[in-house]
Amino acid sequence: MKFTIYIFTVVILFSSFTTKKDEKIIRNQIQQIQSIIDRDAIISYSKQYLGTPYIYAGNNPKKGFDCSGFVNYVFKYFDISLPRSSGAYKNIGKAKSPEDFKVGDILVFYGYKDRKNIGHLGIICEANGMKSKFIHASSGKIKSVTISALDSNHYSNRFYKCINVLSK
Repeated sequence: MKFTIYIFTVVILFSSFTTKKDEKIIRNQIQQIQSIIDRDAIISYSKQYLGTPYIYAGNNPKKGFDCSGFVNYVFKYFDISLPRSSGAYKNIGKAKSPEDFKVGDILVFYGYKDRKNIGHLGIICEANGMKSKFIHASSGKIKSVTISALDSNHYSNRFYKCINVLSK
């Protein structure tokens, strides 16, 4: 946040010496920096819940999370309102190409039994296309908030899409 204030101050100081075109370029650069800061902040915040137990329908760090409860809780902290149910993510956002995946994007997965219903969500914490890593509340063997690899068979076979819910 202090870094953003510093950048803003620099822009104000130099705006009297720049053209409108330069101002537009500077504003775009600030938006890109702010986007990085916001995305990194989301991951930093989410990582504090590593090890929190998995609990069906959970959305409270003191009791536990399910996958959609975890995603909802993390983004709510940043004033981003998202659905509470994983199934509601099926029709949200436009699917991104793997080369466009970014930290803070949401991964959407089919359920275990069929490829009709959405059954799992996670937040990309290391963006690298289909080799990305994501943080999520796992109901599997670990039964807690953990970080997993998208390219594992378990997740790559169930992958539905990746979406950006951040406006930046």
